[in-house]
Amino acid sequence: MSHLILLFLLFLAPAFADGGSQKSTQNLCSNDVSHKRQKRDWIWNQMHIKEEIDTPLPHHVGKITSSVRNNNAKYIIEGEYANTIFKVEETSGDVYAFERLDREKKAEYELTALIIDRTNNRSLERPSKFIIKVYDINDNAPVFVQKVFNGSVPEMSPVGTSVTKVTAVDADDPTVSGHATVTYEVTTGGEYFTIDDSG
Repeated sequence: MSHLILLFLLFLAPAFADGGSQKSTQNLCSNDVSHKRQKRDWIWNQMHIKEEIDTPLPHHVGKITSSVRNNNAKYIIEGEYANTIFKVEETSGDVYAFERLDREKKAEYELTALIIDRTNNRSLERPSKFIIKVYDINDNAPVFVQKVFNGSVPEMSPVGTSVTKVTAVDADDPTVSGHATVTYEVTTGGEYFTIDDSG
């Protein structure tokens, strides 16, 4: 009987040993996870603003946000027209424009976002570049590329003979449907001449 008990214990010993090693491995893994450094990152929303907004300044452009959790965190922006045209609310990260923008003068601005500890000015995260795009409104009339276009046609030419070509351009954004589309019309002499959309 004592031989049977001894044999039974010999079979159970490895199982107990495995259970203990698994438990210690699980504890080791959970410790690793709890001490693992959290990845911080910038969280962006789209930065854009319409040109020539006629509501009172400033105009809200967007928001820079970091996943950093620090009660002393302070947002800063640097770069093109930072702290002149564009300013950031240092606790919320909200970015505002303090001037009405004209897309035809400048279509986008490149800025850098920083987040620092206000107590020691130490950077809490790597700086990150972002772009503010200015959206077009259809605020420009087409203009002819020259004041006078001269044309000529031989007498007795058949109907449909080309006389001249005129060209007008529009400064608005051609990627926005209809904003830079130019159409032509003959205002006097329409009984003799027609013009198509190519000029």
